Amino acid sequence: MLNIDLLAPGVPALSPGPVLYGLVAACDNGLLEVTGLSLPIGSLCRIEQPHAQDMNAEVIGFRGGRTLMMLLGDSALLSPGSRVYPRGRPGLLPVGEGFLGRAVDGEGHPIDGGPPIRSRAYWPSAGKRSGALDRSPVTRAFDCGVRAINALTTMGQGQRIGIMAGSGVGKSVLIDMIAHGADADVVIFALIGERAREVSGFVQRHMAGDKRQHAITIAVPADHAPNLRLRAAQLAVCQAEYFREQGKSVLLIMDSLTRVAHAAREIGLLLGEPGAARGYPPSALATINRLVERAGNSAQTGGAITGIYTVLADGDDENDPVVDTARAILDGHVVLSRAIAQRGQYPAIDVGASLSRVMSDVAGRDHRADAAVLRALCASYEANRDLVLMGAYRAGTDPQLDRAMAMQPAIQAFLAQAVDERCTLDDSAAQLHALLAQPAAT
Repeated sequence: MLNIDLLAPGVPALSPGPVLYGLVAACDNGLLEVTGLSLPIGSLCRIEQPHAQDMNAEVIGFRGGRTLMMLLGDSALLSPGSRVYPRGRPGLLPVGEGFLGRAVDGEGHPIDGGPPIRSRAYWPSAGKRSGALDRSPVTRAFDCGVRAINALTTMGQGQRIGIMAGSGVGKSVLIDMIAHGADADVVIFALIGERAREVSGFVQRHMAGDKRQHAITIAVPADHAPNLRLRAAQLAVCQAEYFREQGKSVLLIMDSLTRVAHAAREIGLLLGEPGAARGYPPSALATINRLVERAGNSAQTGGAITGIYTVLADGDDENDPVVDTARAILDGHVVLSRAIAQRGQYPAIDVGASLSRVMSDVAGRDHRADAAVLRALCASYEANRDLVLMGAYRAGTDPQLDRAMAMQPAIQAFLAQAVDERCTLDDSAAQLHALLAQPAAT
């Protein structure tokens, strides 16, 4: 059989060589077994349907002489014996300047109604592995535009930090604030497994105006196939690595890392891998480590990927396997408290539970001292909050608690911030110092 390519409408051209294709032999919950087609893992394929629209699938393994694939869509109307044709470049994902200002799906196809993206550059989906000493240390502060983070958990350029909270506590709102206020050459948004309504609203808010030409949105809602969600996360990191290699400062915002782990769990369980920690197979948790470790500074090019990852604590459990794994591998974490959110303070940042492991390297001595004082005041008040509210505390017993109680309205006003308000790093440090300079009696 000859390979026929349409080089122009209505003008077929014959190319020598056989057409490679396989046949669908089995389908089990989206997992396909294909015979007669040997392809490397990560390859994309097109499934030809005689009486329906063609489908796409990805190779995820092989077993007993058959190639295992997972559909990138729904398995409805899939017929046994359908022909499977390889397509694309195995192990490579499209990247480049053509994606700037665009919103795409996990395969790099536009979802913003614009024209197709013609990419001439490709990047390995697993990244280009480098040595540990090829990563330069974090020495420059990163201005995220949020006063509480800038002042108390100062971020660094090239840092990986997590925003951890249960559902409905304000992770997406805080991401919006950081996206509006952050200073970076390129901003890449990866919306993995979120609601389609949130994706639409996010694109309308952030893919408009002057910043659009410096931003890329990669979105795959929750109702899409798990391998497509995982592929979207890999595409986002590949885009970030491509621009870092050009010496640019990249902000990678991934919402959420937990949905990525869920997608990897679905694939691992489908392949027969046993569930270990609360149903998560080892490969799912290893996926988090691989994605996070690809961010950071490059000593060779001077570029940086500052990674901000939201982590959903299922059932508000901070010992959830994904939360615990992320906390161990990330360079810091911002914890959002449901109790603080219920008091009407937004962003609902739990100062005592939040930590930046690079703050000592990027913040000045006076700034760090002021942050330590405010942290101590917040910790003292929260530890004795019930005692104070019951009226069981006698003023004058603890001078630090007395000061924390007197400053509580001012501290809450300092930690709160409107969604459309931006506070620079210098202003945050100055306002923190001014707050603590107030007389203790006020």
